This record gives sequence, structure tokens and C-alpha cells, in this order.
Amino acid sequence: MTRLAQRVFQIAEGVRIALDALRANRVRAALTILGIAVGVFVVVVISAAVHGINLSVAKDLESTGPTTFYVQRYPITFEACDGTGDTCKWLQNPPITFAEMEALGRLEGTGTVGAAMFWGGSVKYRDRQLPSASIESYTGNWSSLGAPEMMEGRAFTEQEARSAARVVVLTTVTKERLFGESDPLGKEIMVNGTPFTVIGVYRDNASFLSGGGDRAKVVIPIQSLGRHLNVQIRDMGLAVKPRAGYRPDEVIDDVTATLRGMRGLRPARESNFAIITQDKIMDVYNKIFGMFFLVMIALSAVGLIVGGVGVVAIMMISVTERTREIGVRKALGATRGAILLQFLIEAVTLTGIGGAIGLFIGWGVAVLVRQYSPIAASVPPLAVVAALGASAVTGVLFGMLPAMRASRLDPVDALRYE
Repeated sequence: MTRLAQRVFQIAEGVRIALDALRANRVRAALTILGIAVGVFVVVVISAAVHGINLSVAKDLESTGPTTFYVQRYPITFEACDGTGDTCKWLQNPPITFAEMEALGRLEGTGTVGAAMFWGGSVKYRDRQLPSASIESYTGNWSSLGAPEMMEGRAFTEQEARSAARVVVLTTVTKERLFGESDPLGKEIMVNGTPFTVIGVYRDNASFLSGGGDRAKVVIPIQSLGRHLNVQIRDMGLAVKPRAGYRPDEVIDDVTATLRGMRGLRPARESNFAIITQDKIMDVYNKIFGMFFLVMIALSAVGLIVGGVGVVAIMMISVTERTREIGVRKALGATRGAILLQFLIEAVTLTGIGGAIGLFIGWGVAVLVRQYSPIAASVPPLAVVAALGASAVTGVLFGMLPAMRASRLDPVDALRYE
């Protein structure tokens, strides 16, 4: 028999003995497997969710164009802020204005400059009311910055936006909840108590950044938000898409210089507005979810450690119960390495079964998350390798102590063991 065949036989024999031990000690084995399965389950689910969120964020950013950047009143910051000007000076930043938007639109390097502001309120049609709807408002070039997939009707025009027309575009979710199967076009709905005429329905590509796909959402001109809903346009933000042939950093410099000049800022003063690039958004996102992912991995490690302690316990008991068997095998010529390998294979089999169970359940949960939430969760191949690898490593690490104890037993003493 070749050396390879011997190894295969030893591995198969070790797996068979491990399965026999499972059947003989179901409760102990189940507790061990449960700990490993929980740890692997957490790794798989979190990896699937983070993978799906990554794809969703990338898709959201790509929808407005890879070079598009944003001008906001407030920066993205995580500094301590108690609400005073001493700890968060950016609270004193003046609002972005329509005059500034028009000035930026006249720059040579800017292709499209659009404004957006988000609000909340109620939407009602006859006796059907959605009390917690998201009200999104844009300038008339909304379609140019992120073309919506219109299912019925149309988006509002530049003229309608400038004249603050009371027109509204619904998402498919909002349309179904308010109108069911009937045609919504041309009908009036109440947005925060003000009548608006429905002119279109678009498919809301629900994502992590845009919120869930289950929330009702309507889109109106930003001028209508201020004139008809009496909302102060103080937290408006701008999206700037550079013209083809211009580098984003050049356009950012021009936008910064223009805004500083309009606001009369001296060279020594900091800008009282924020330029947010897509790279900045991704950096902030990675910081947040990087910490979240590390915390979840730490929690899953606890499950693996619990399962590993169970491996030590059940394997120690197995060594004690099979002391005479070990003595017989050594008397027949089994080496310490062969005994060590046998018990390591048993430990890895135990943790491997737990890892497979955790992987299967985690994959099932990822499918449910993908189906019933805006997160396109999917289990990446690396997560499968990491999950099974972690369970195997746990078996080797925690199975080493009982395996070494078994391999060091004196054959004579083992044969006399009762």
C-alpha cells in the first residue's frame, strides 16, 4: 500500500470513528457542533450582508456617474459635538443657495449642477393614507443626474420645477399602496395636506443608502417643497457632474474658489461648506462598516472558542474511554504520529460538521435577507473558505491537546487501564 493510500485510509478511518463517537455521545457532540455552527453562521451572515451592502453602495454612487461630487452645508464628520459652536463650528455654516447653484452651473468645467433636499410627511389619496412617507425634492434636471426608470408617465420638466408646479412622481411601492391596480396618472394626492397631481411612476431601485424598498416615497420639485409645503430650504445639497474632458479635481478647485469668492472668505479662513467626493463617502462607509464587521467577527470568535472548549472536553472523554483501544493499536505497531493524526481528524470532523451546518443556515438567512430587504446579500466565495477554514483550524487547535495526550500514552499502561 502506498503512502498516499495509507493516509487516505487513516483519514477515512478517523472520520468513521468520529461519526461513531457522535452517535454514541449525541448530547455532548451536539453542544460542540452548536458552538462551532453559531460562530460560522455569524461569519457567513455578516460577510453576506457586508458584501451586499458594498455592491449596493457602489451601485448608488455609479448611478450619478463616477466623477460626480457633492456640495453640502455640513461635512461628513464623527467629531464630538455638543451642539455649540466651540465643538462643532460647521453648525454655523450658511445654507447652500439657488444663486450659488446657478453660479456653479455657469462654470466652464461643470456639466450638470442639481439640487436636492429630503423631507418627510404624509401622503394621502381618498381614504388611503401613508403617514411616514419620504418626500424627496429635486431641481428640474433630476433625470440628468440619476435617470429614474419611469414605469408610467414622465418626470417633471425644468419649467415645472422653476414655476413650483404642484406635480409629483410616485415610486411603484407608493403607487400600489395608494392606487392598487388603478391608473394614478392625472389624479390628485395630498402631500402634507397640499394637493399634488401625479404625473409619473418610477421604479425605486431600493438600496442600502436610499433606504428600504418598503418605505413610501414621492418626488416633487424642490421649489414646490418651499412654496407649497412651507419648508425652509436650509439643508439643500448640490450634485455636480463635471463636463466630459475635465478632471474632477480641476472642477472641484473651480467650485471651491467660486463659493469662497461668493461668500467673501479670506484665504486664511476655512471653507464654510463641504465638498464630498465619492472616495470620501467610501472612506467613511468603510470606517463605519469596518468597525461593525470587526465587532461581528469578534462575536463569532466567541462562538468558535465555546465550540473549541467543547472539542477539548469531548475529545478528552473520548481518549479516556478508548485508552485500551489506544494501547492495543500501539502494541500492534501504531506510531505516535498515527494516533495523533487519528484524534486530530476526529476533532476536525466534529468542527467541520458544525461549520457545514453554520454555513448552510447562514446561506439560507442570506437568501431571506436578499429577498425581503434592500440589501442584496450574497455569500462571497471567500466567506465560504473562511468559514470552513475557521472551523477546521478550531478543530486542529483545540483537538491538539487531547490528541497529544492520546499519542503519549504508554501502551502497557493503556492495556492495563480499566
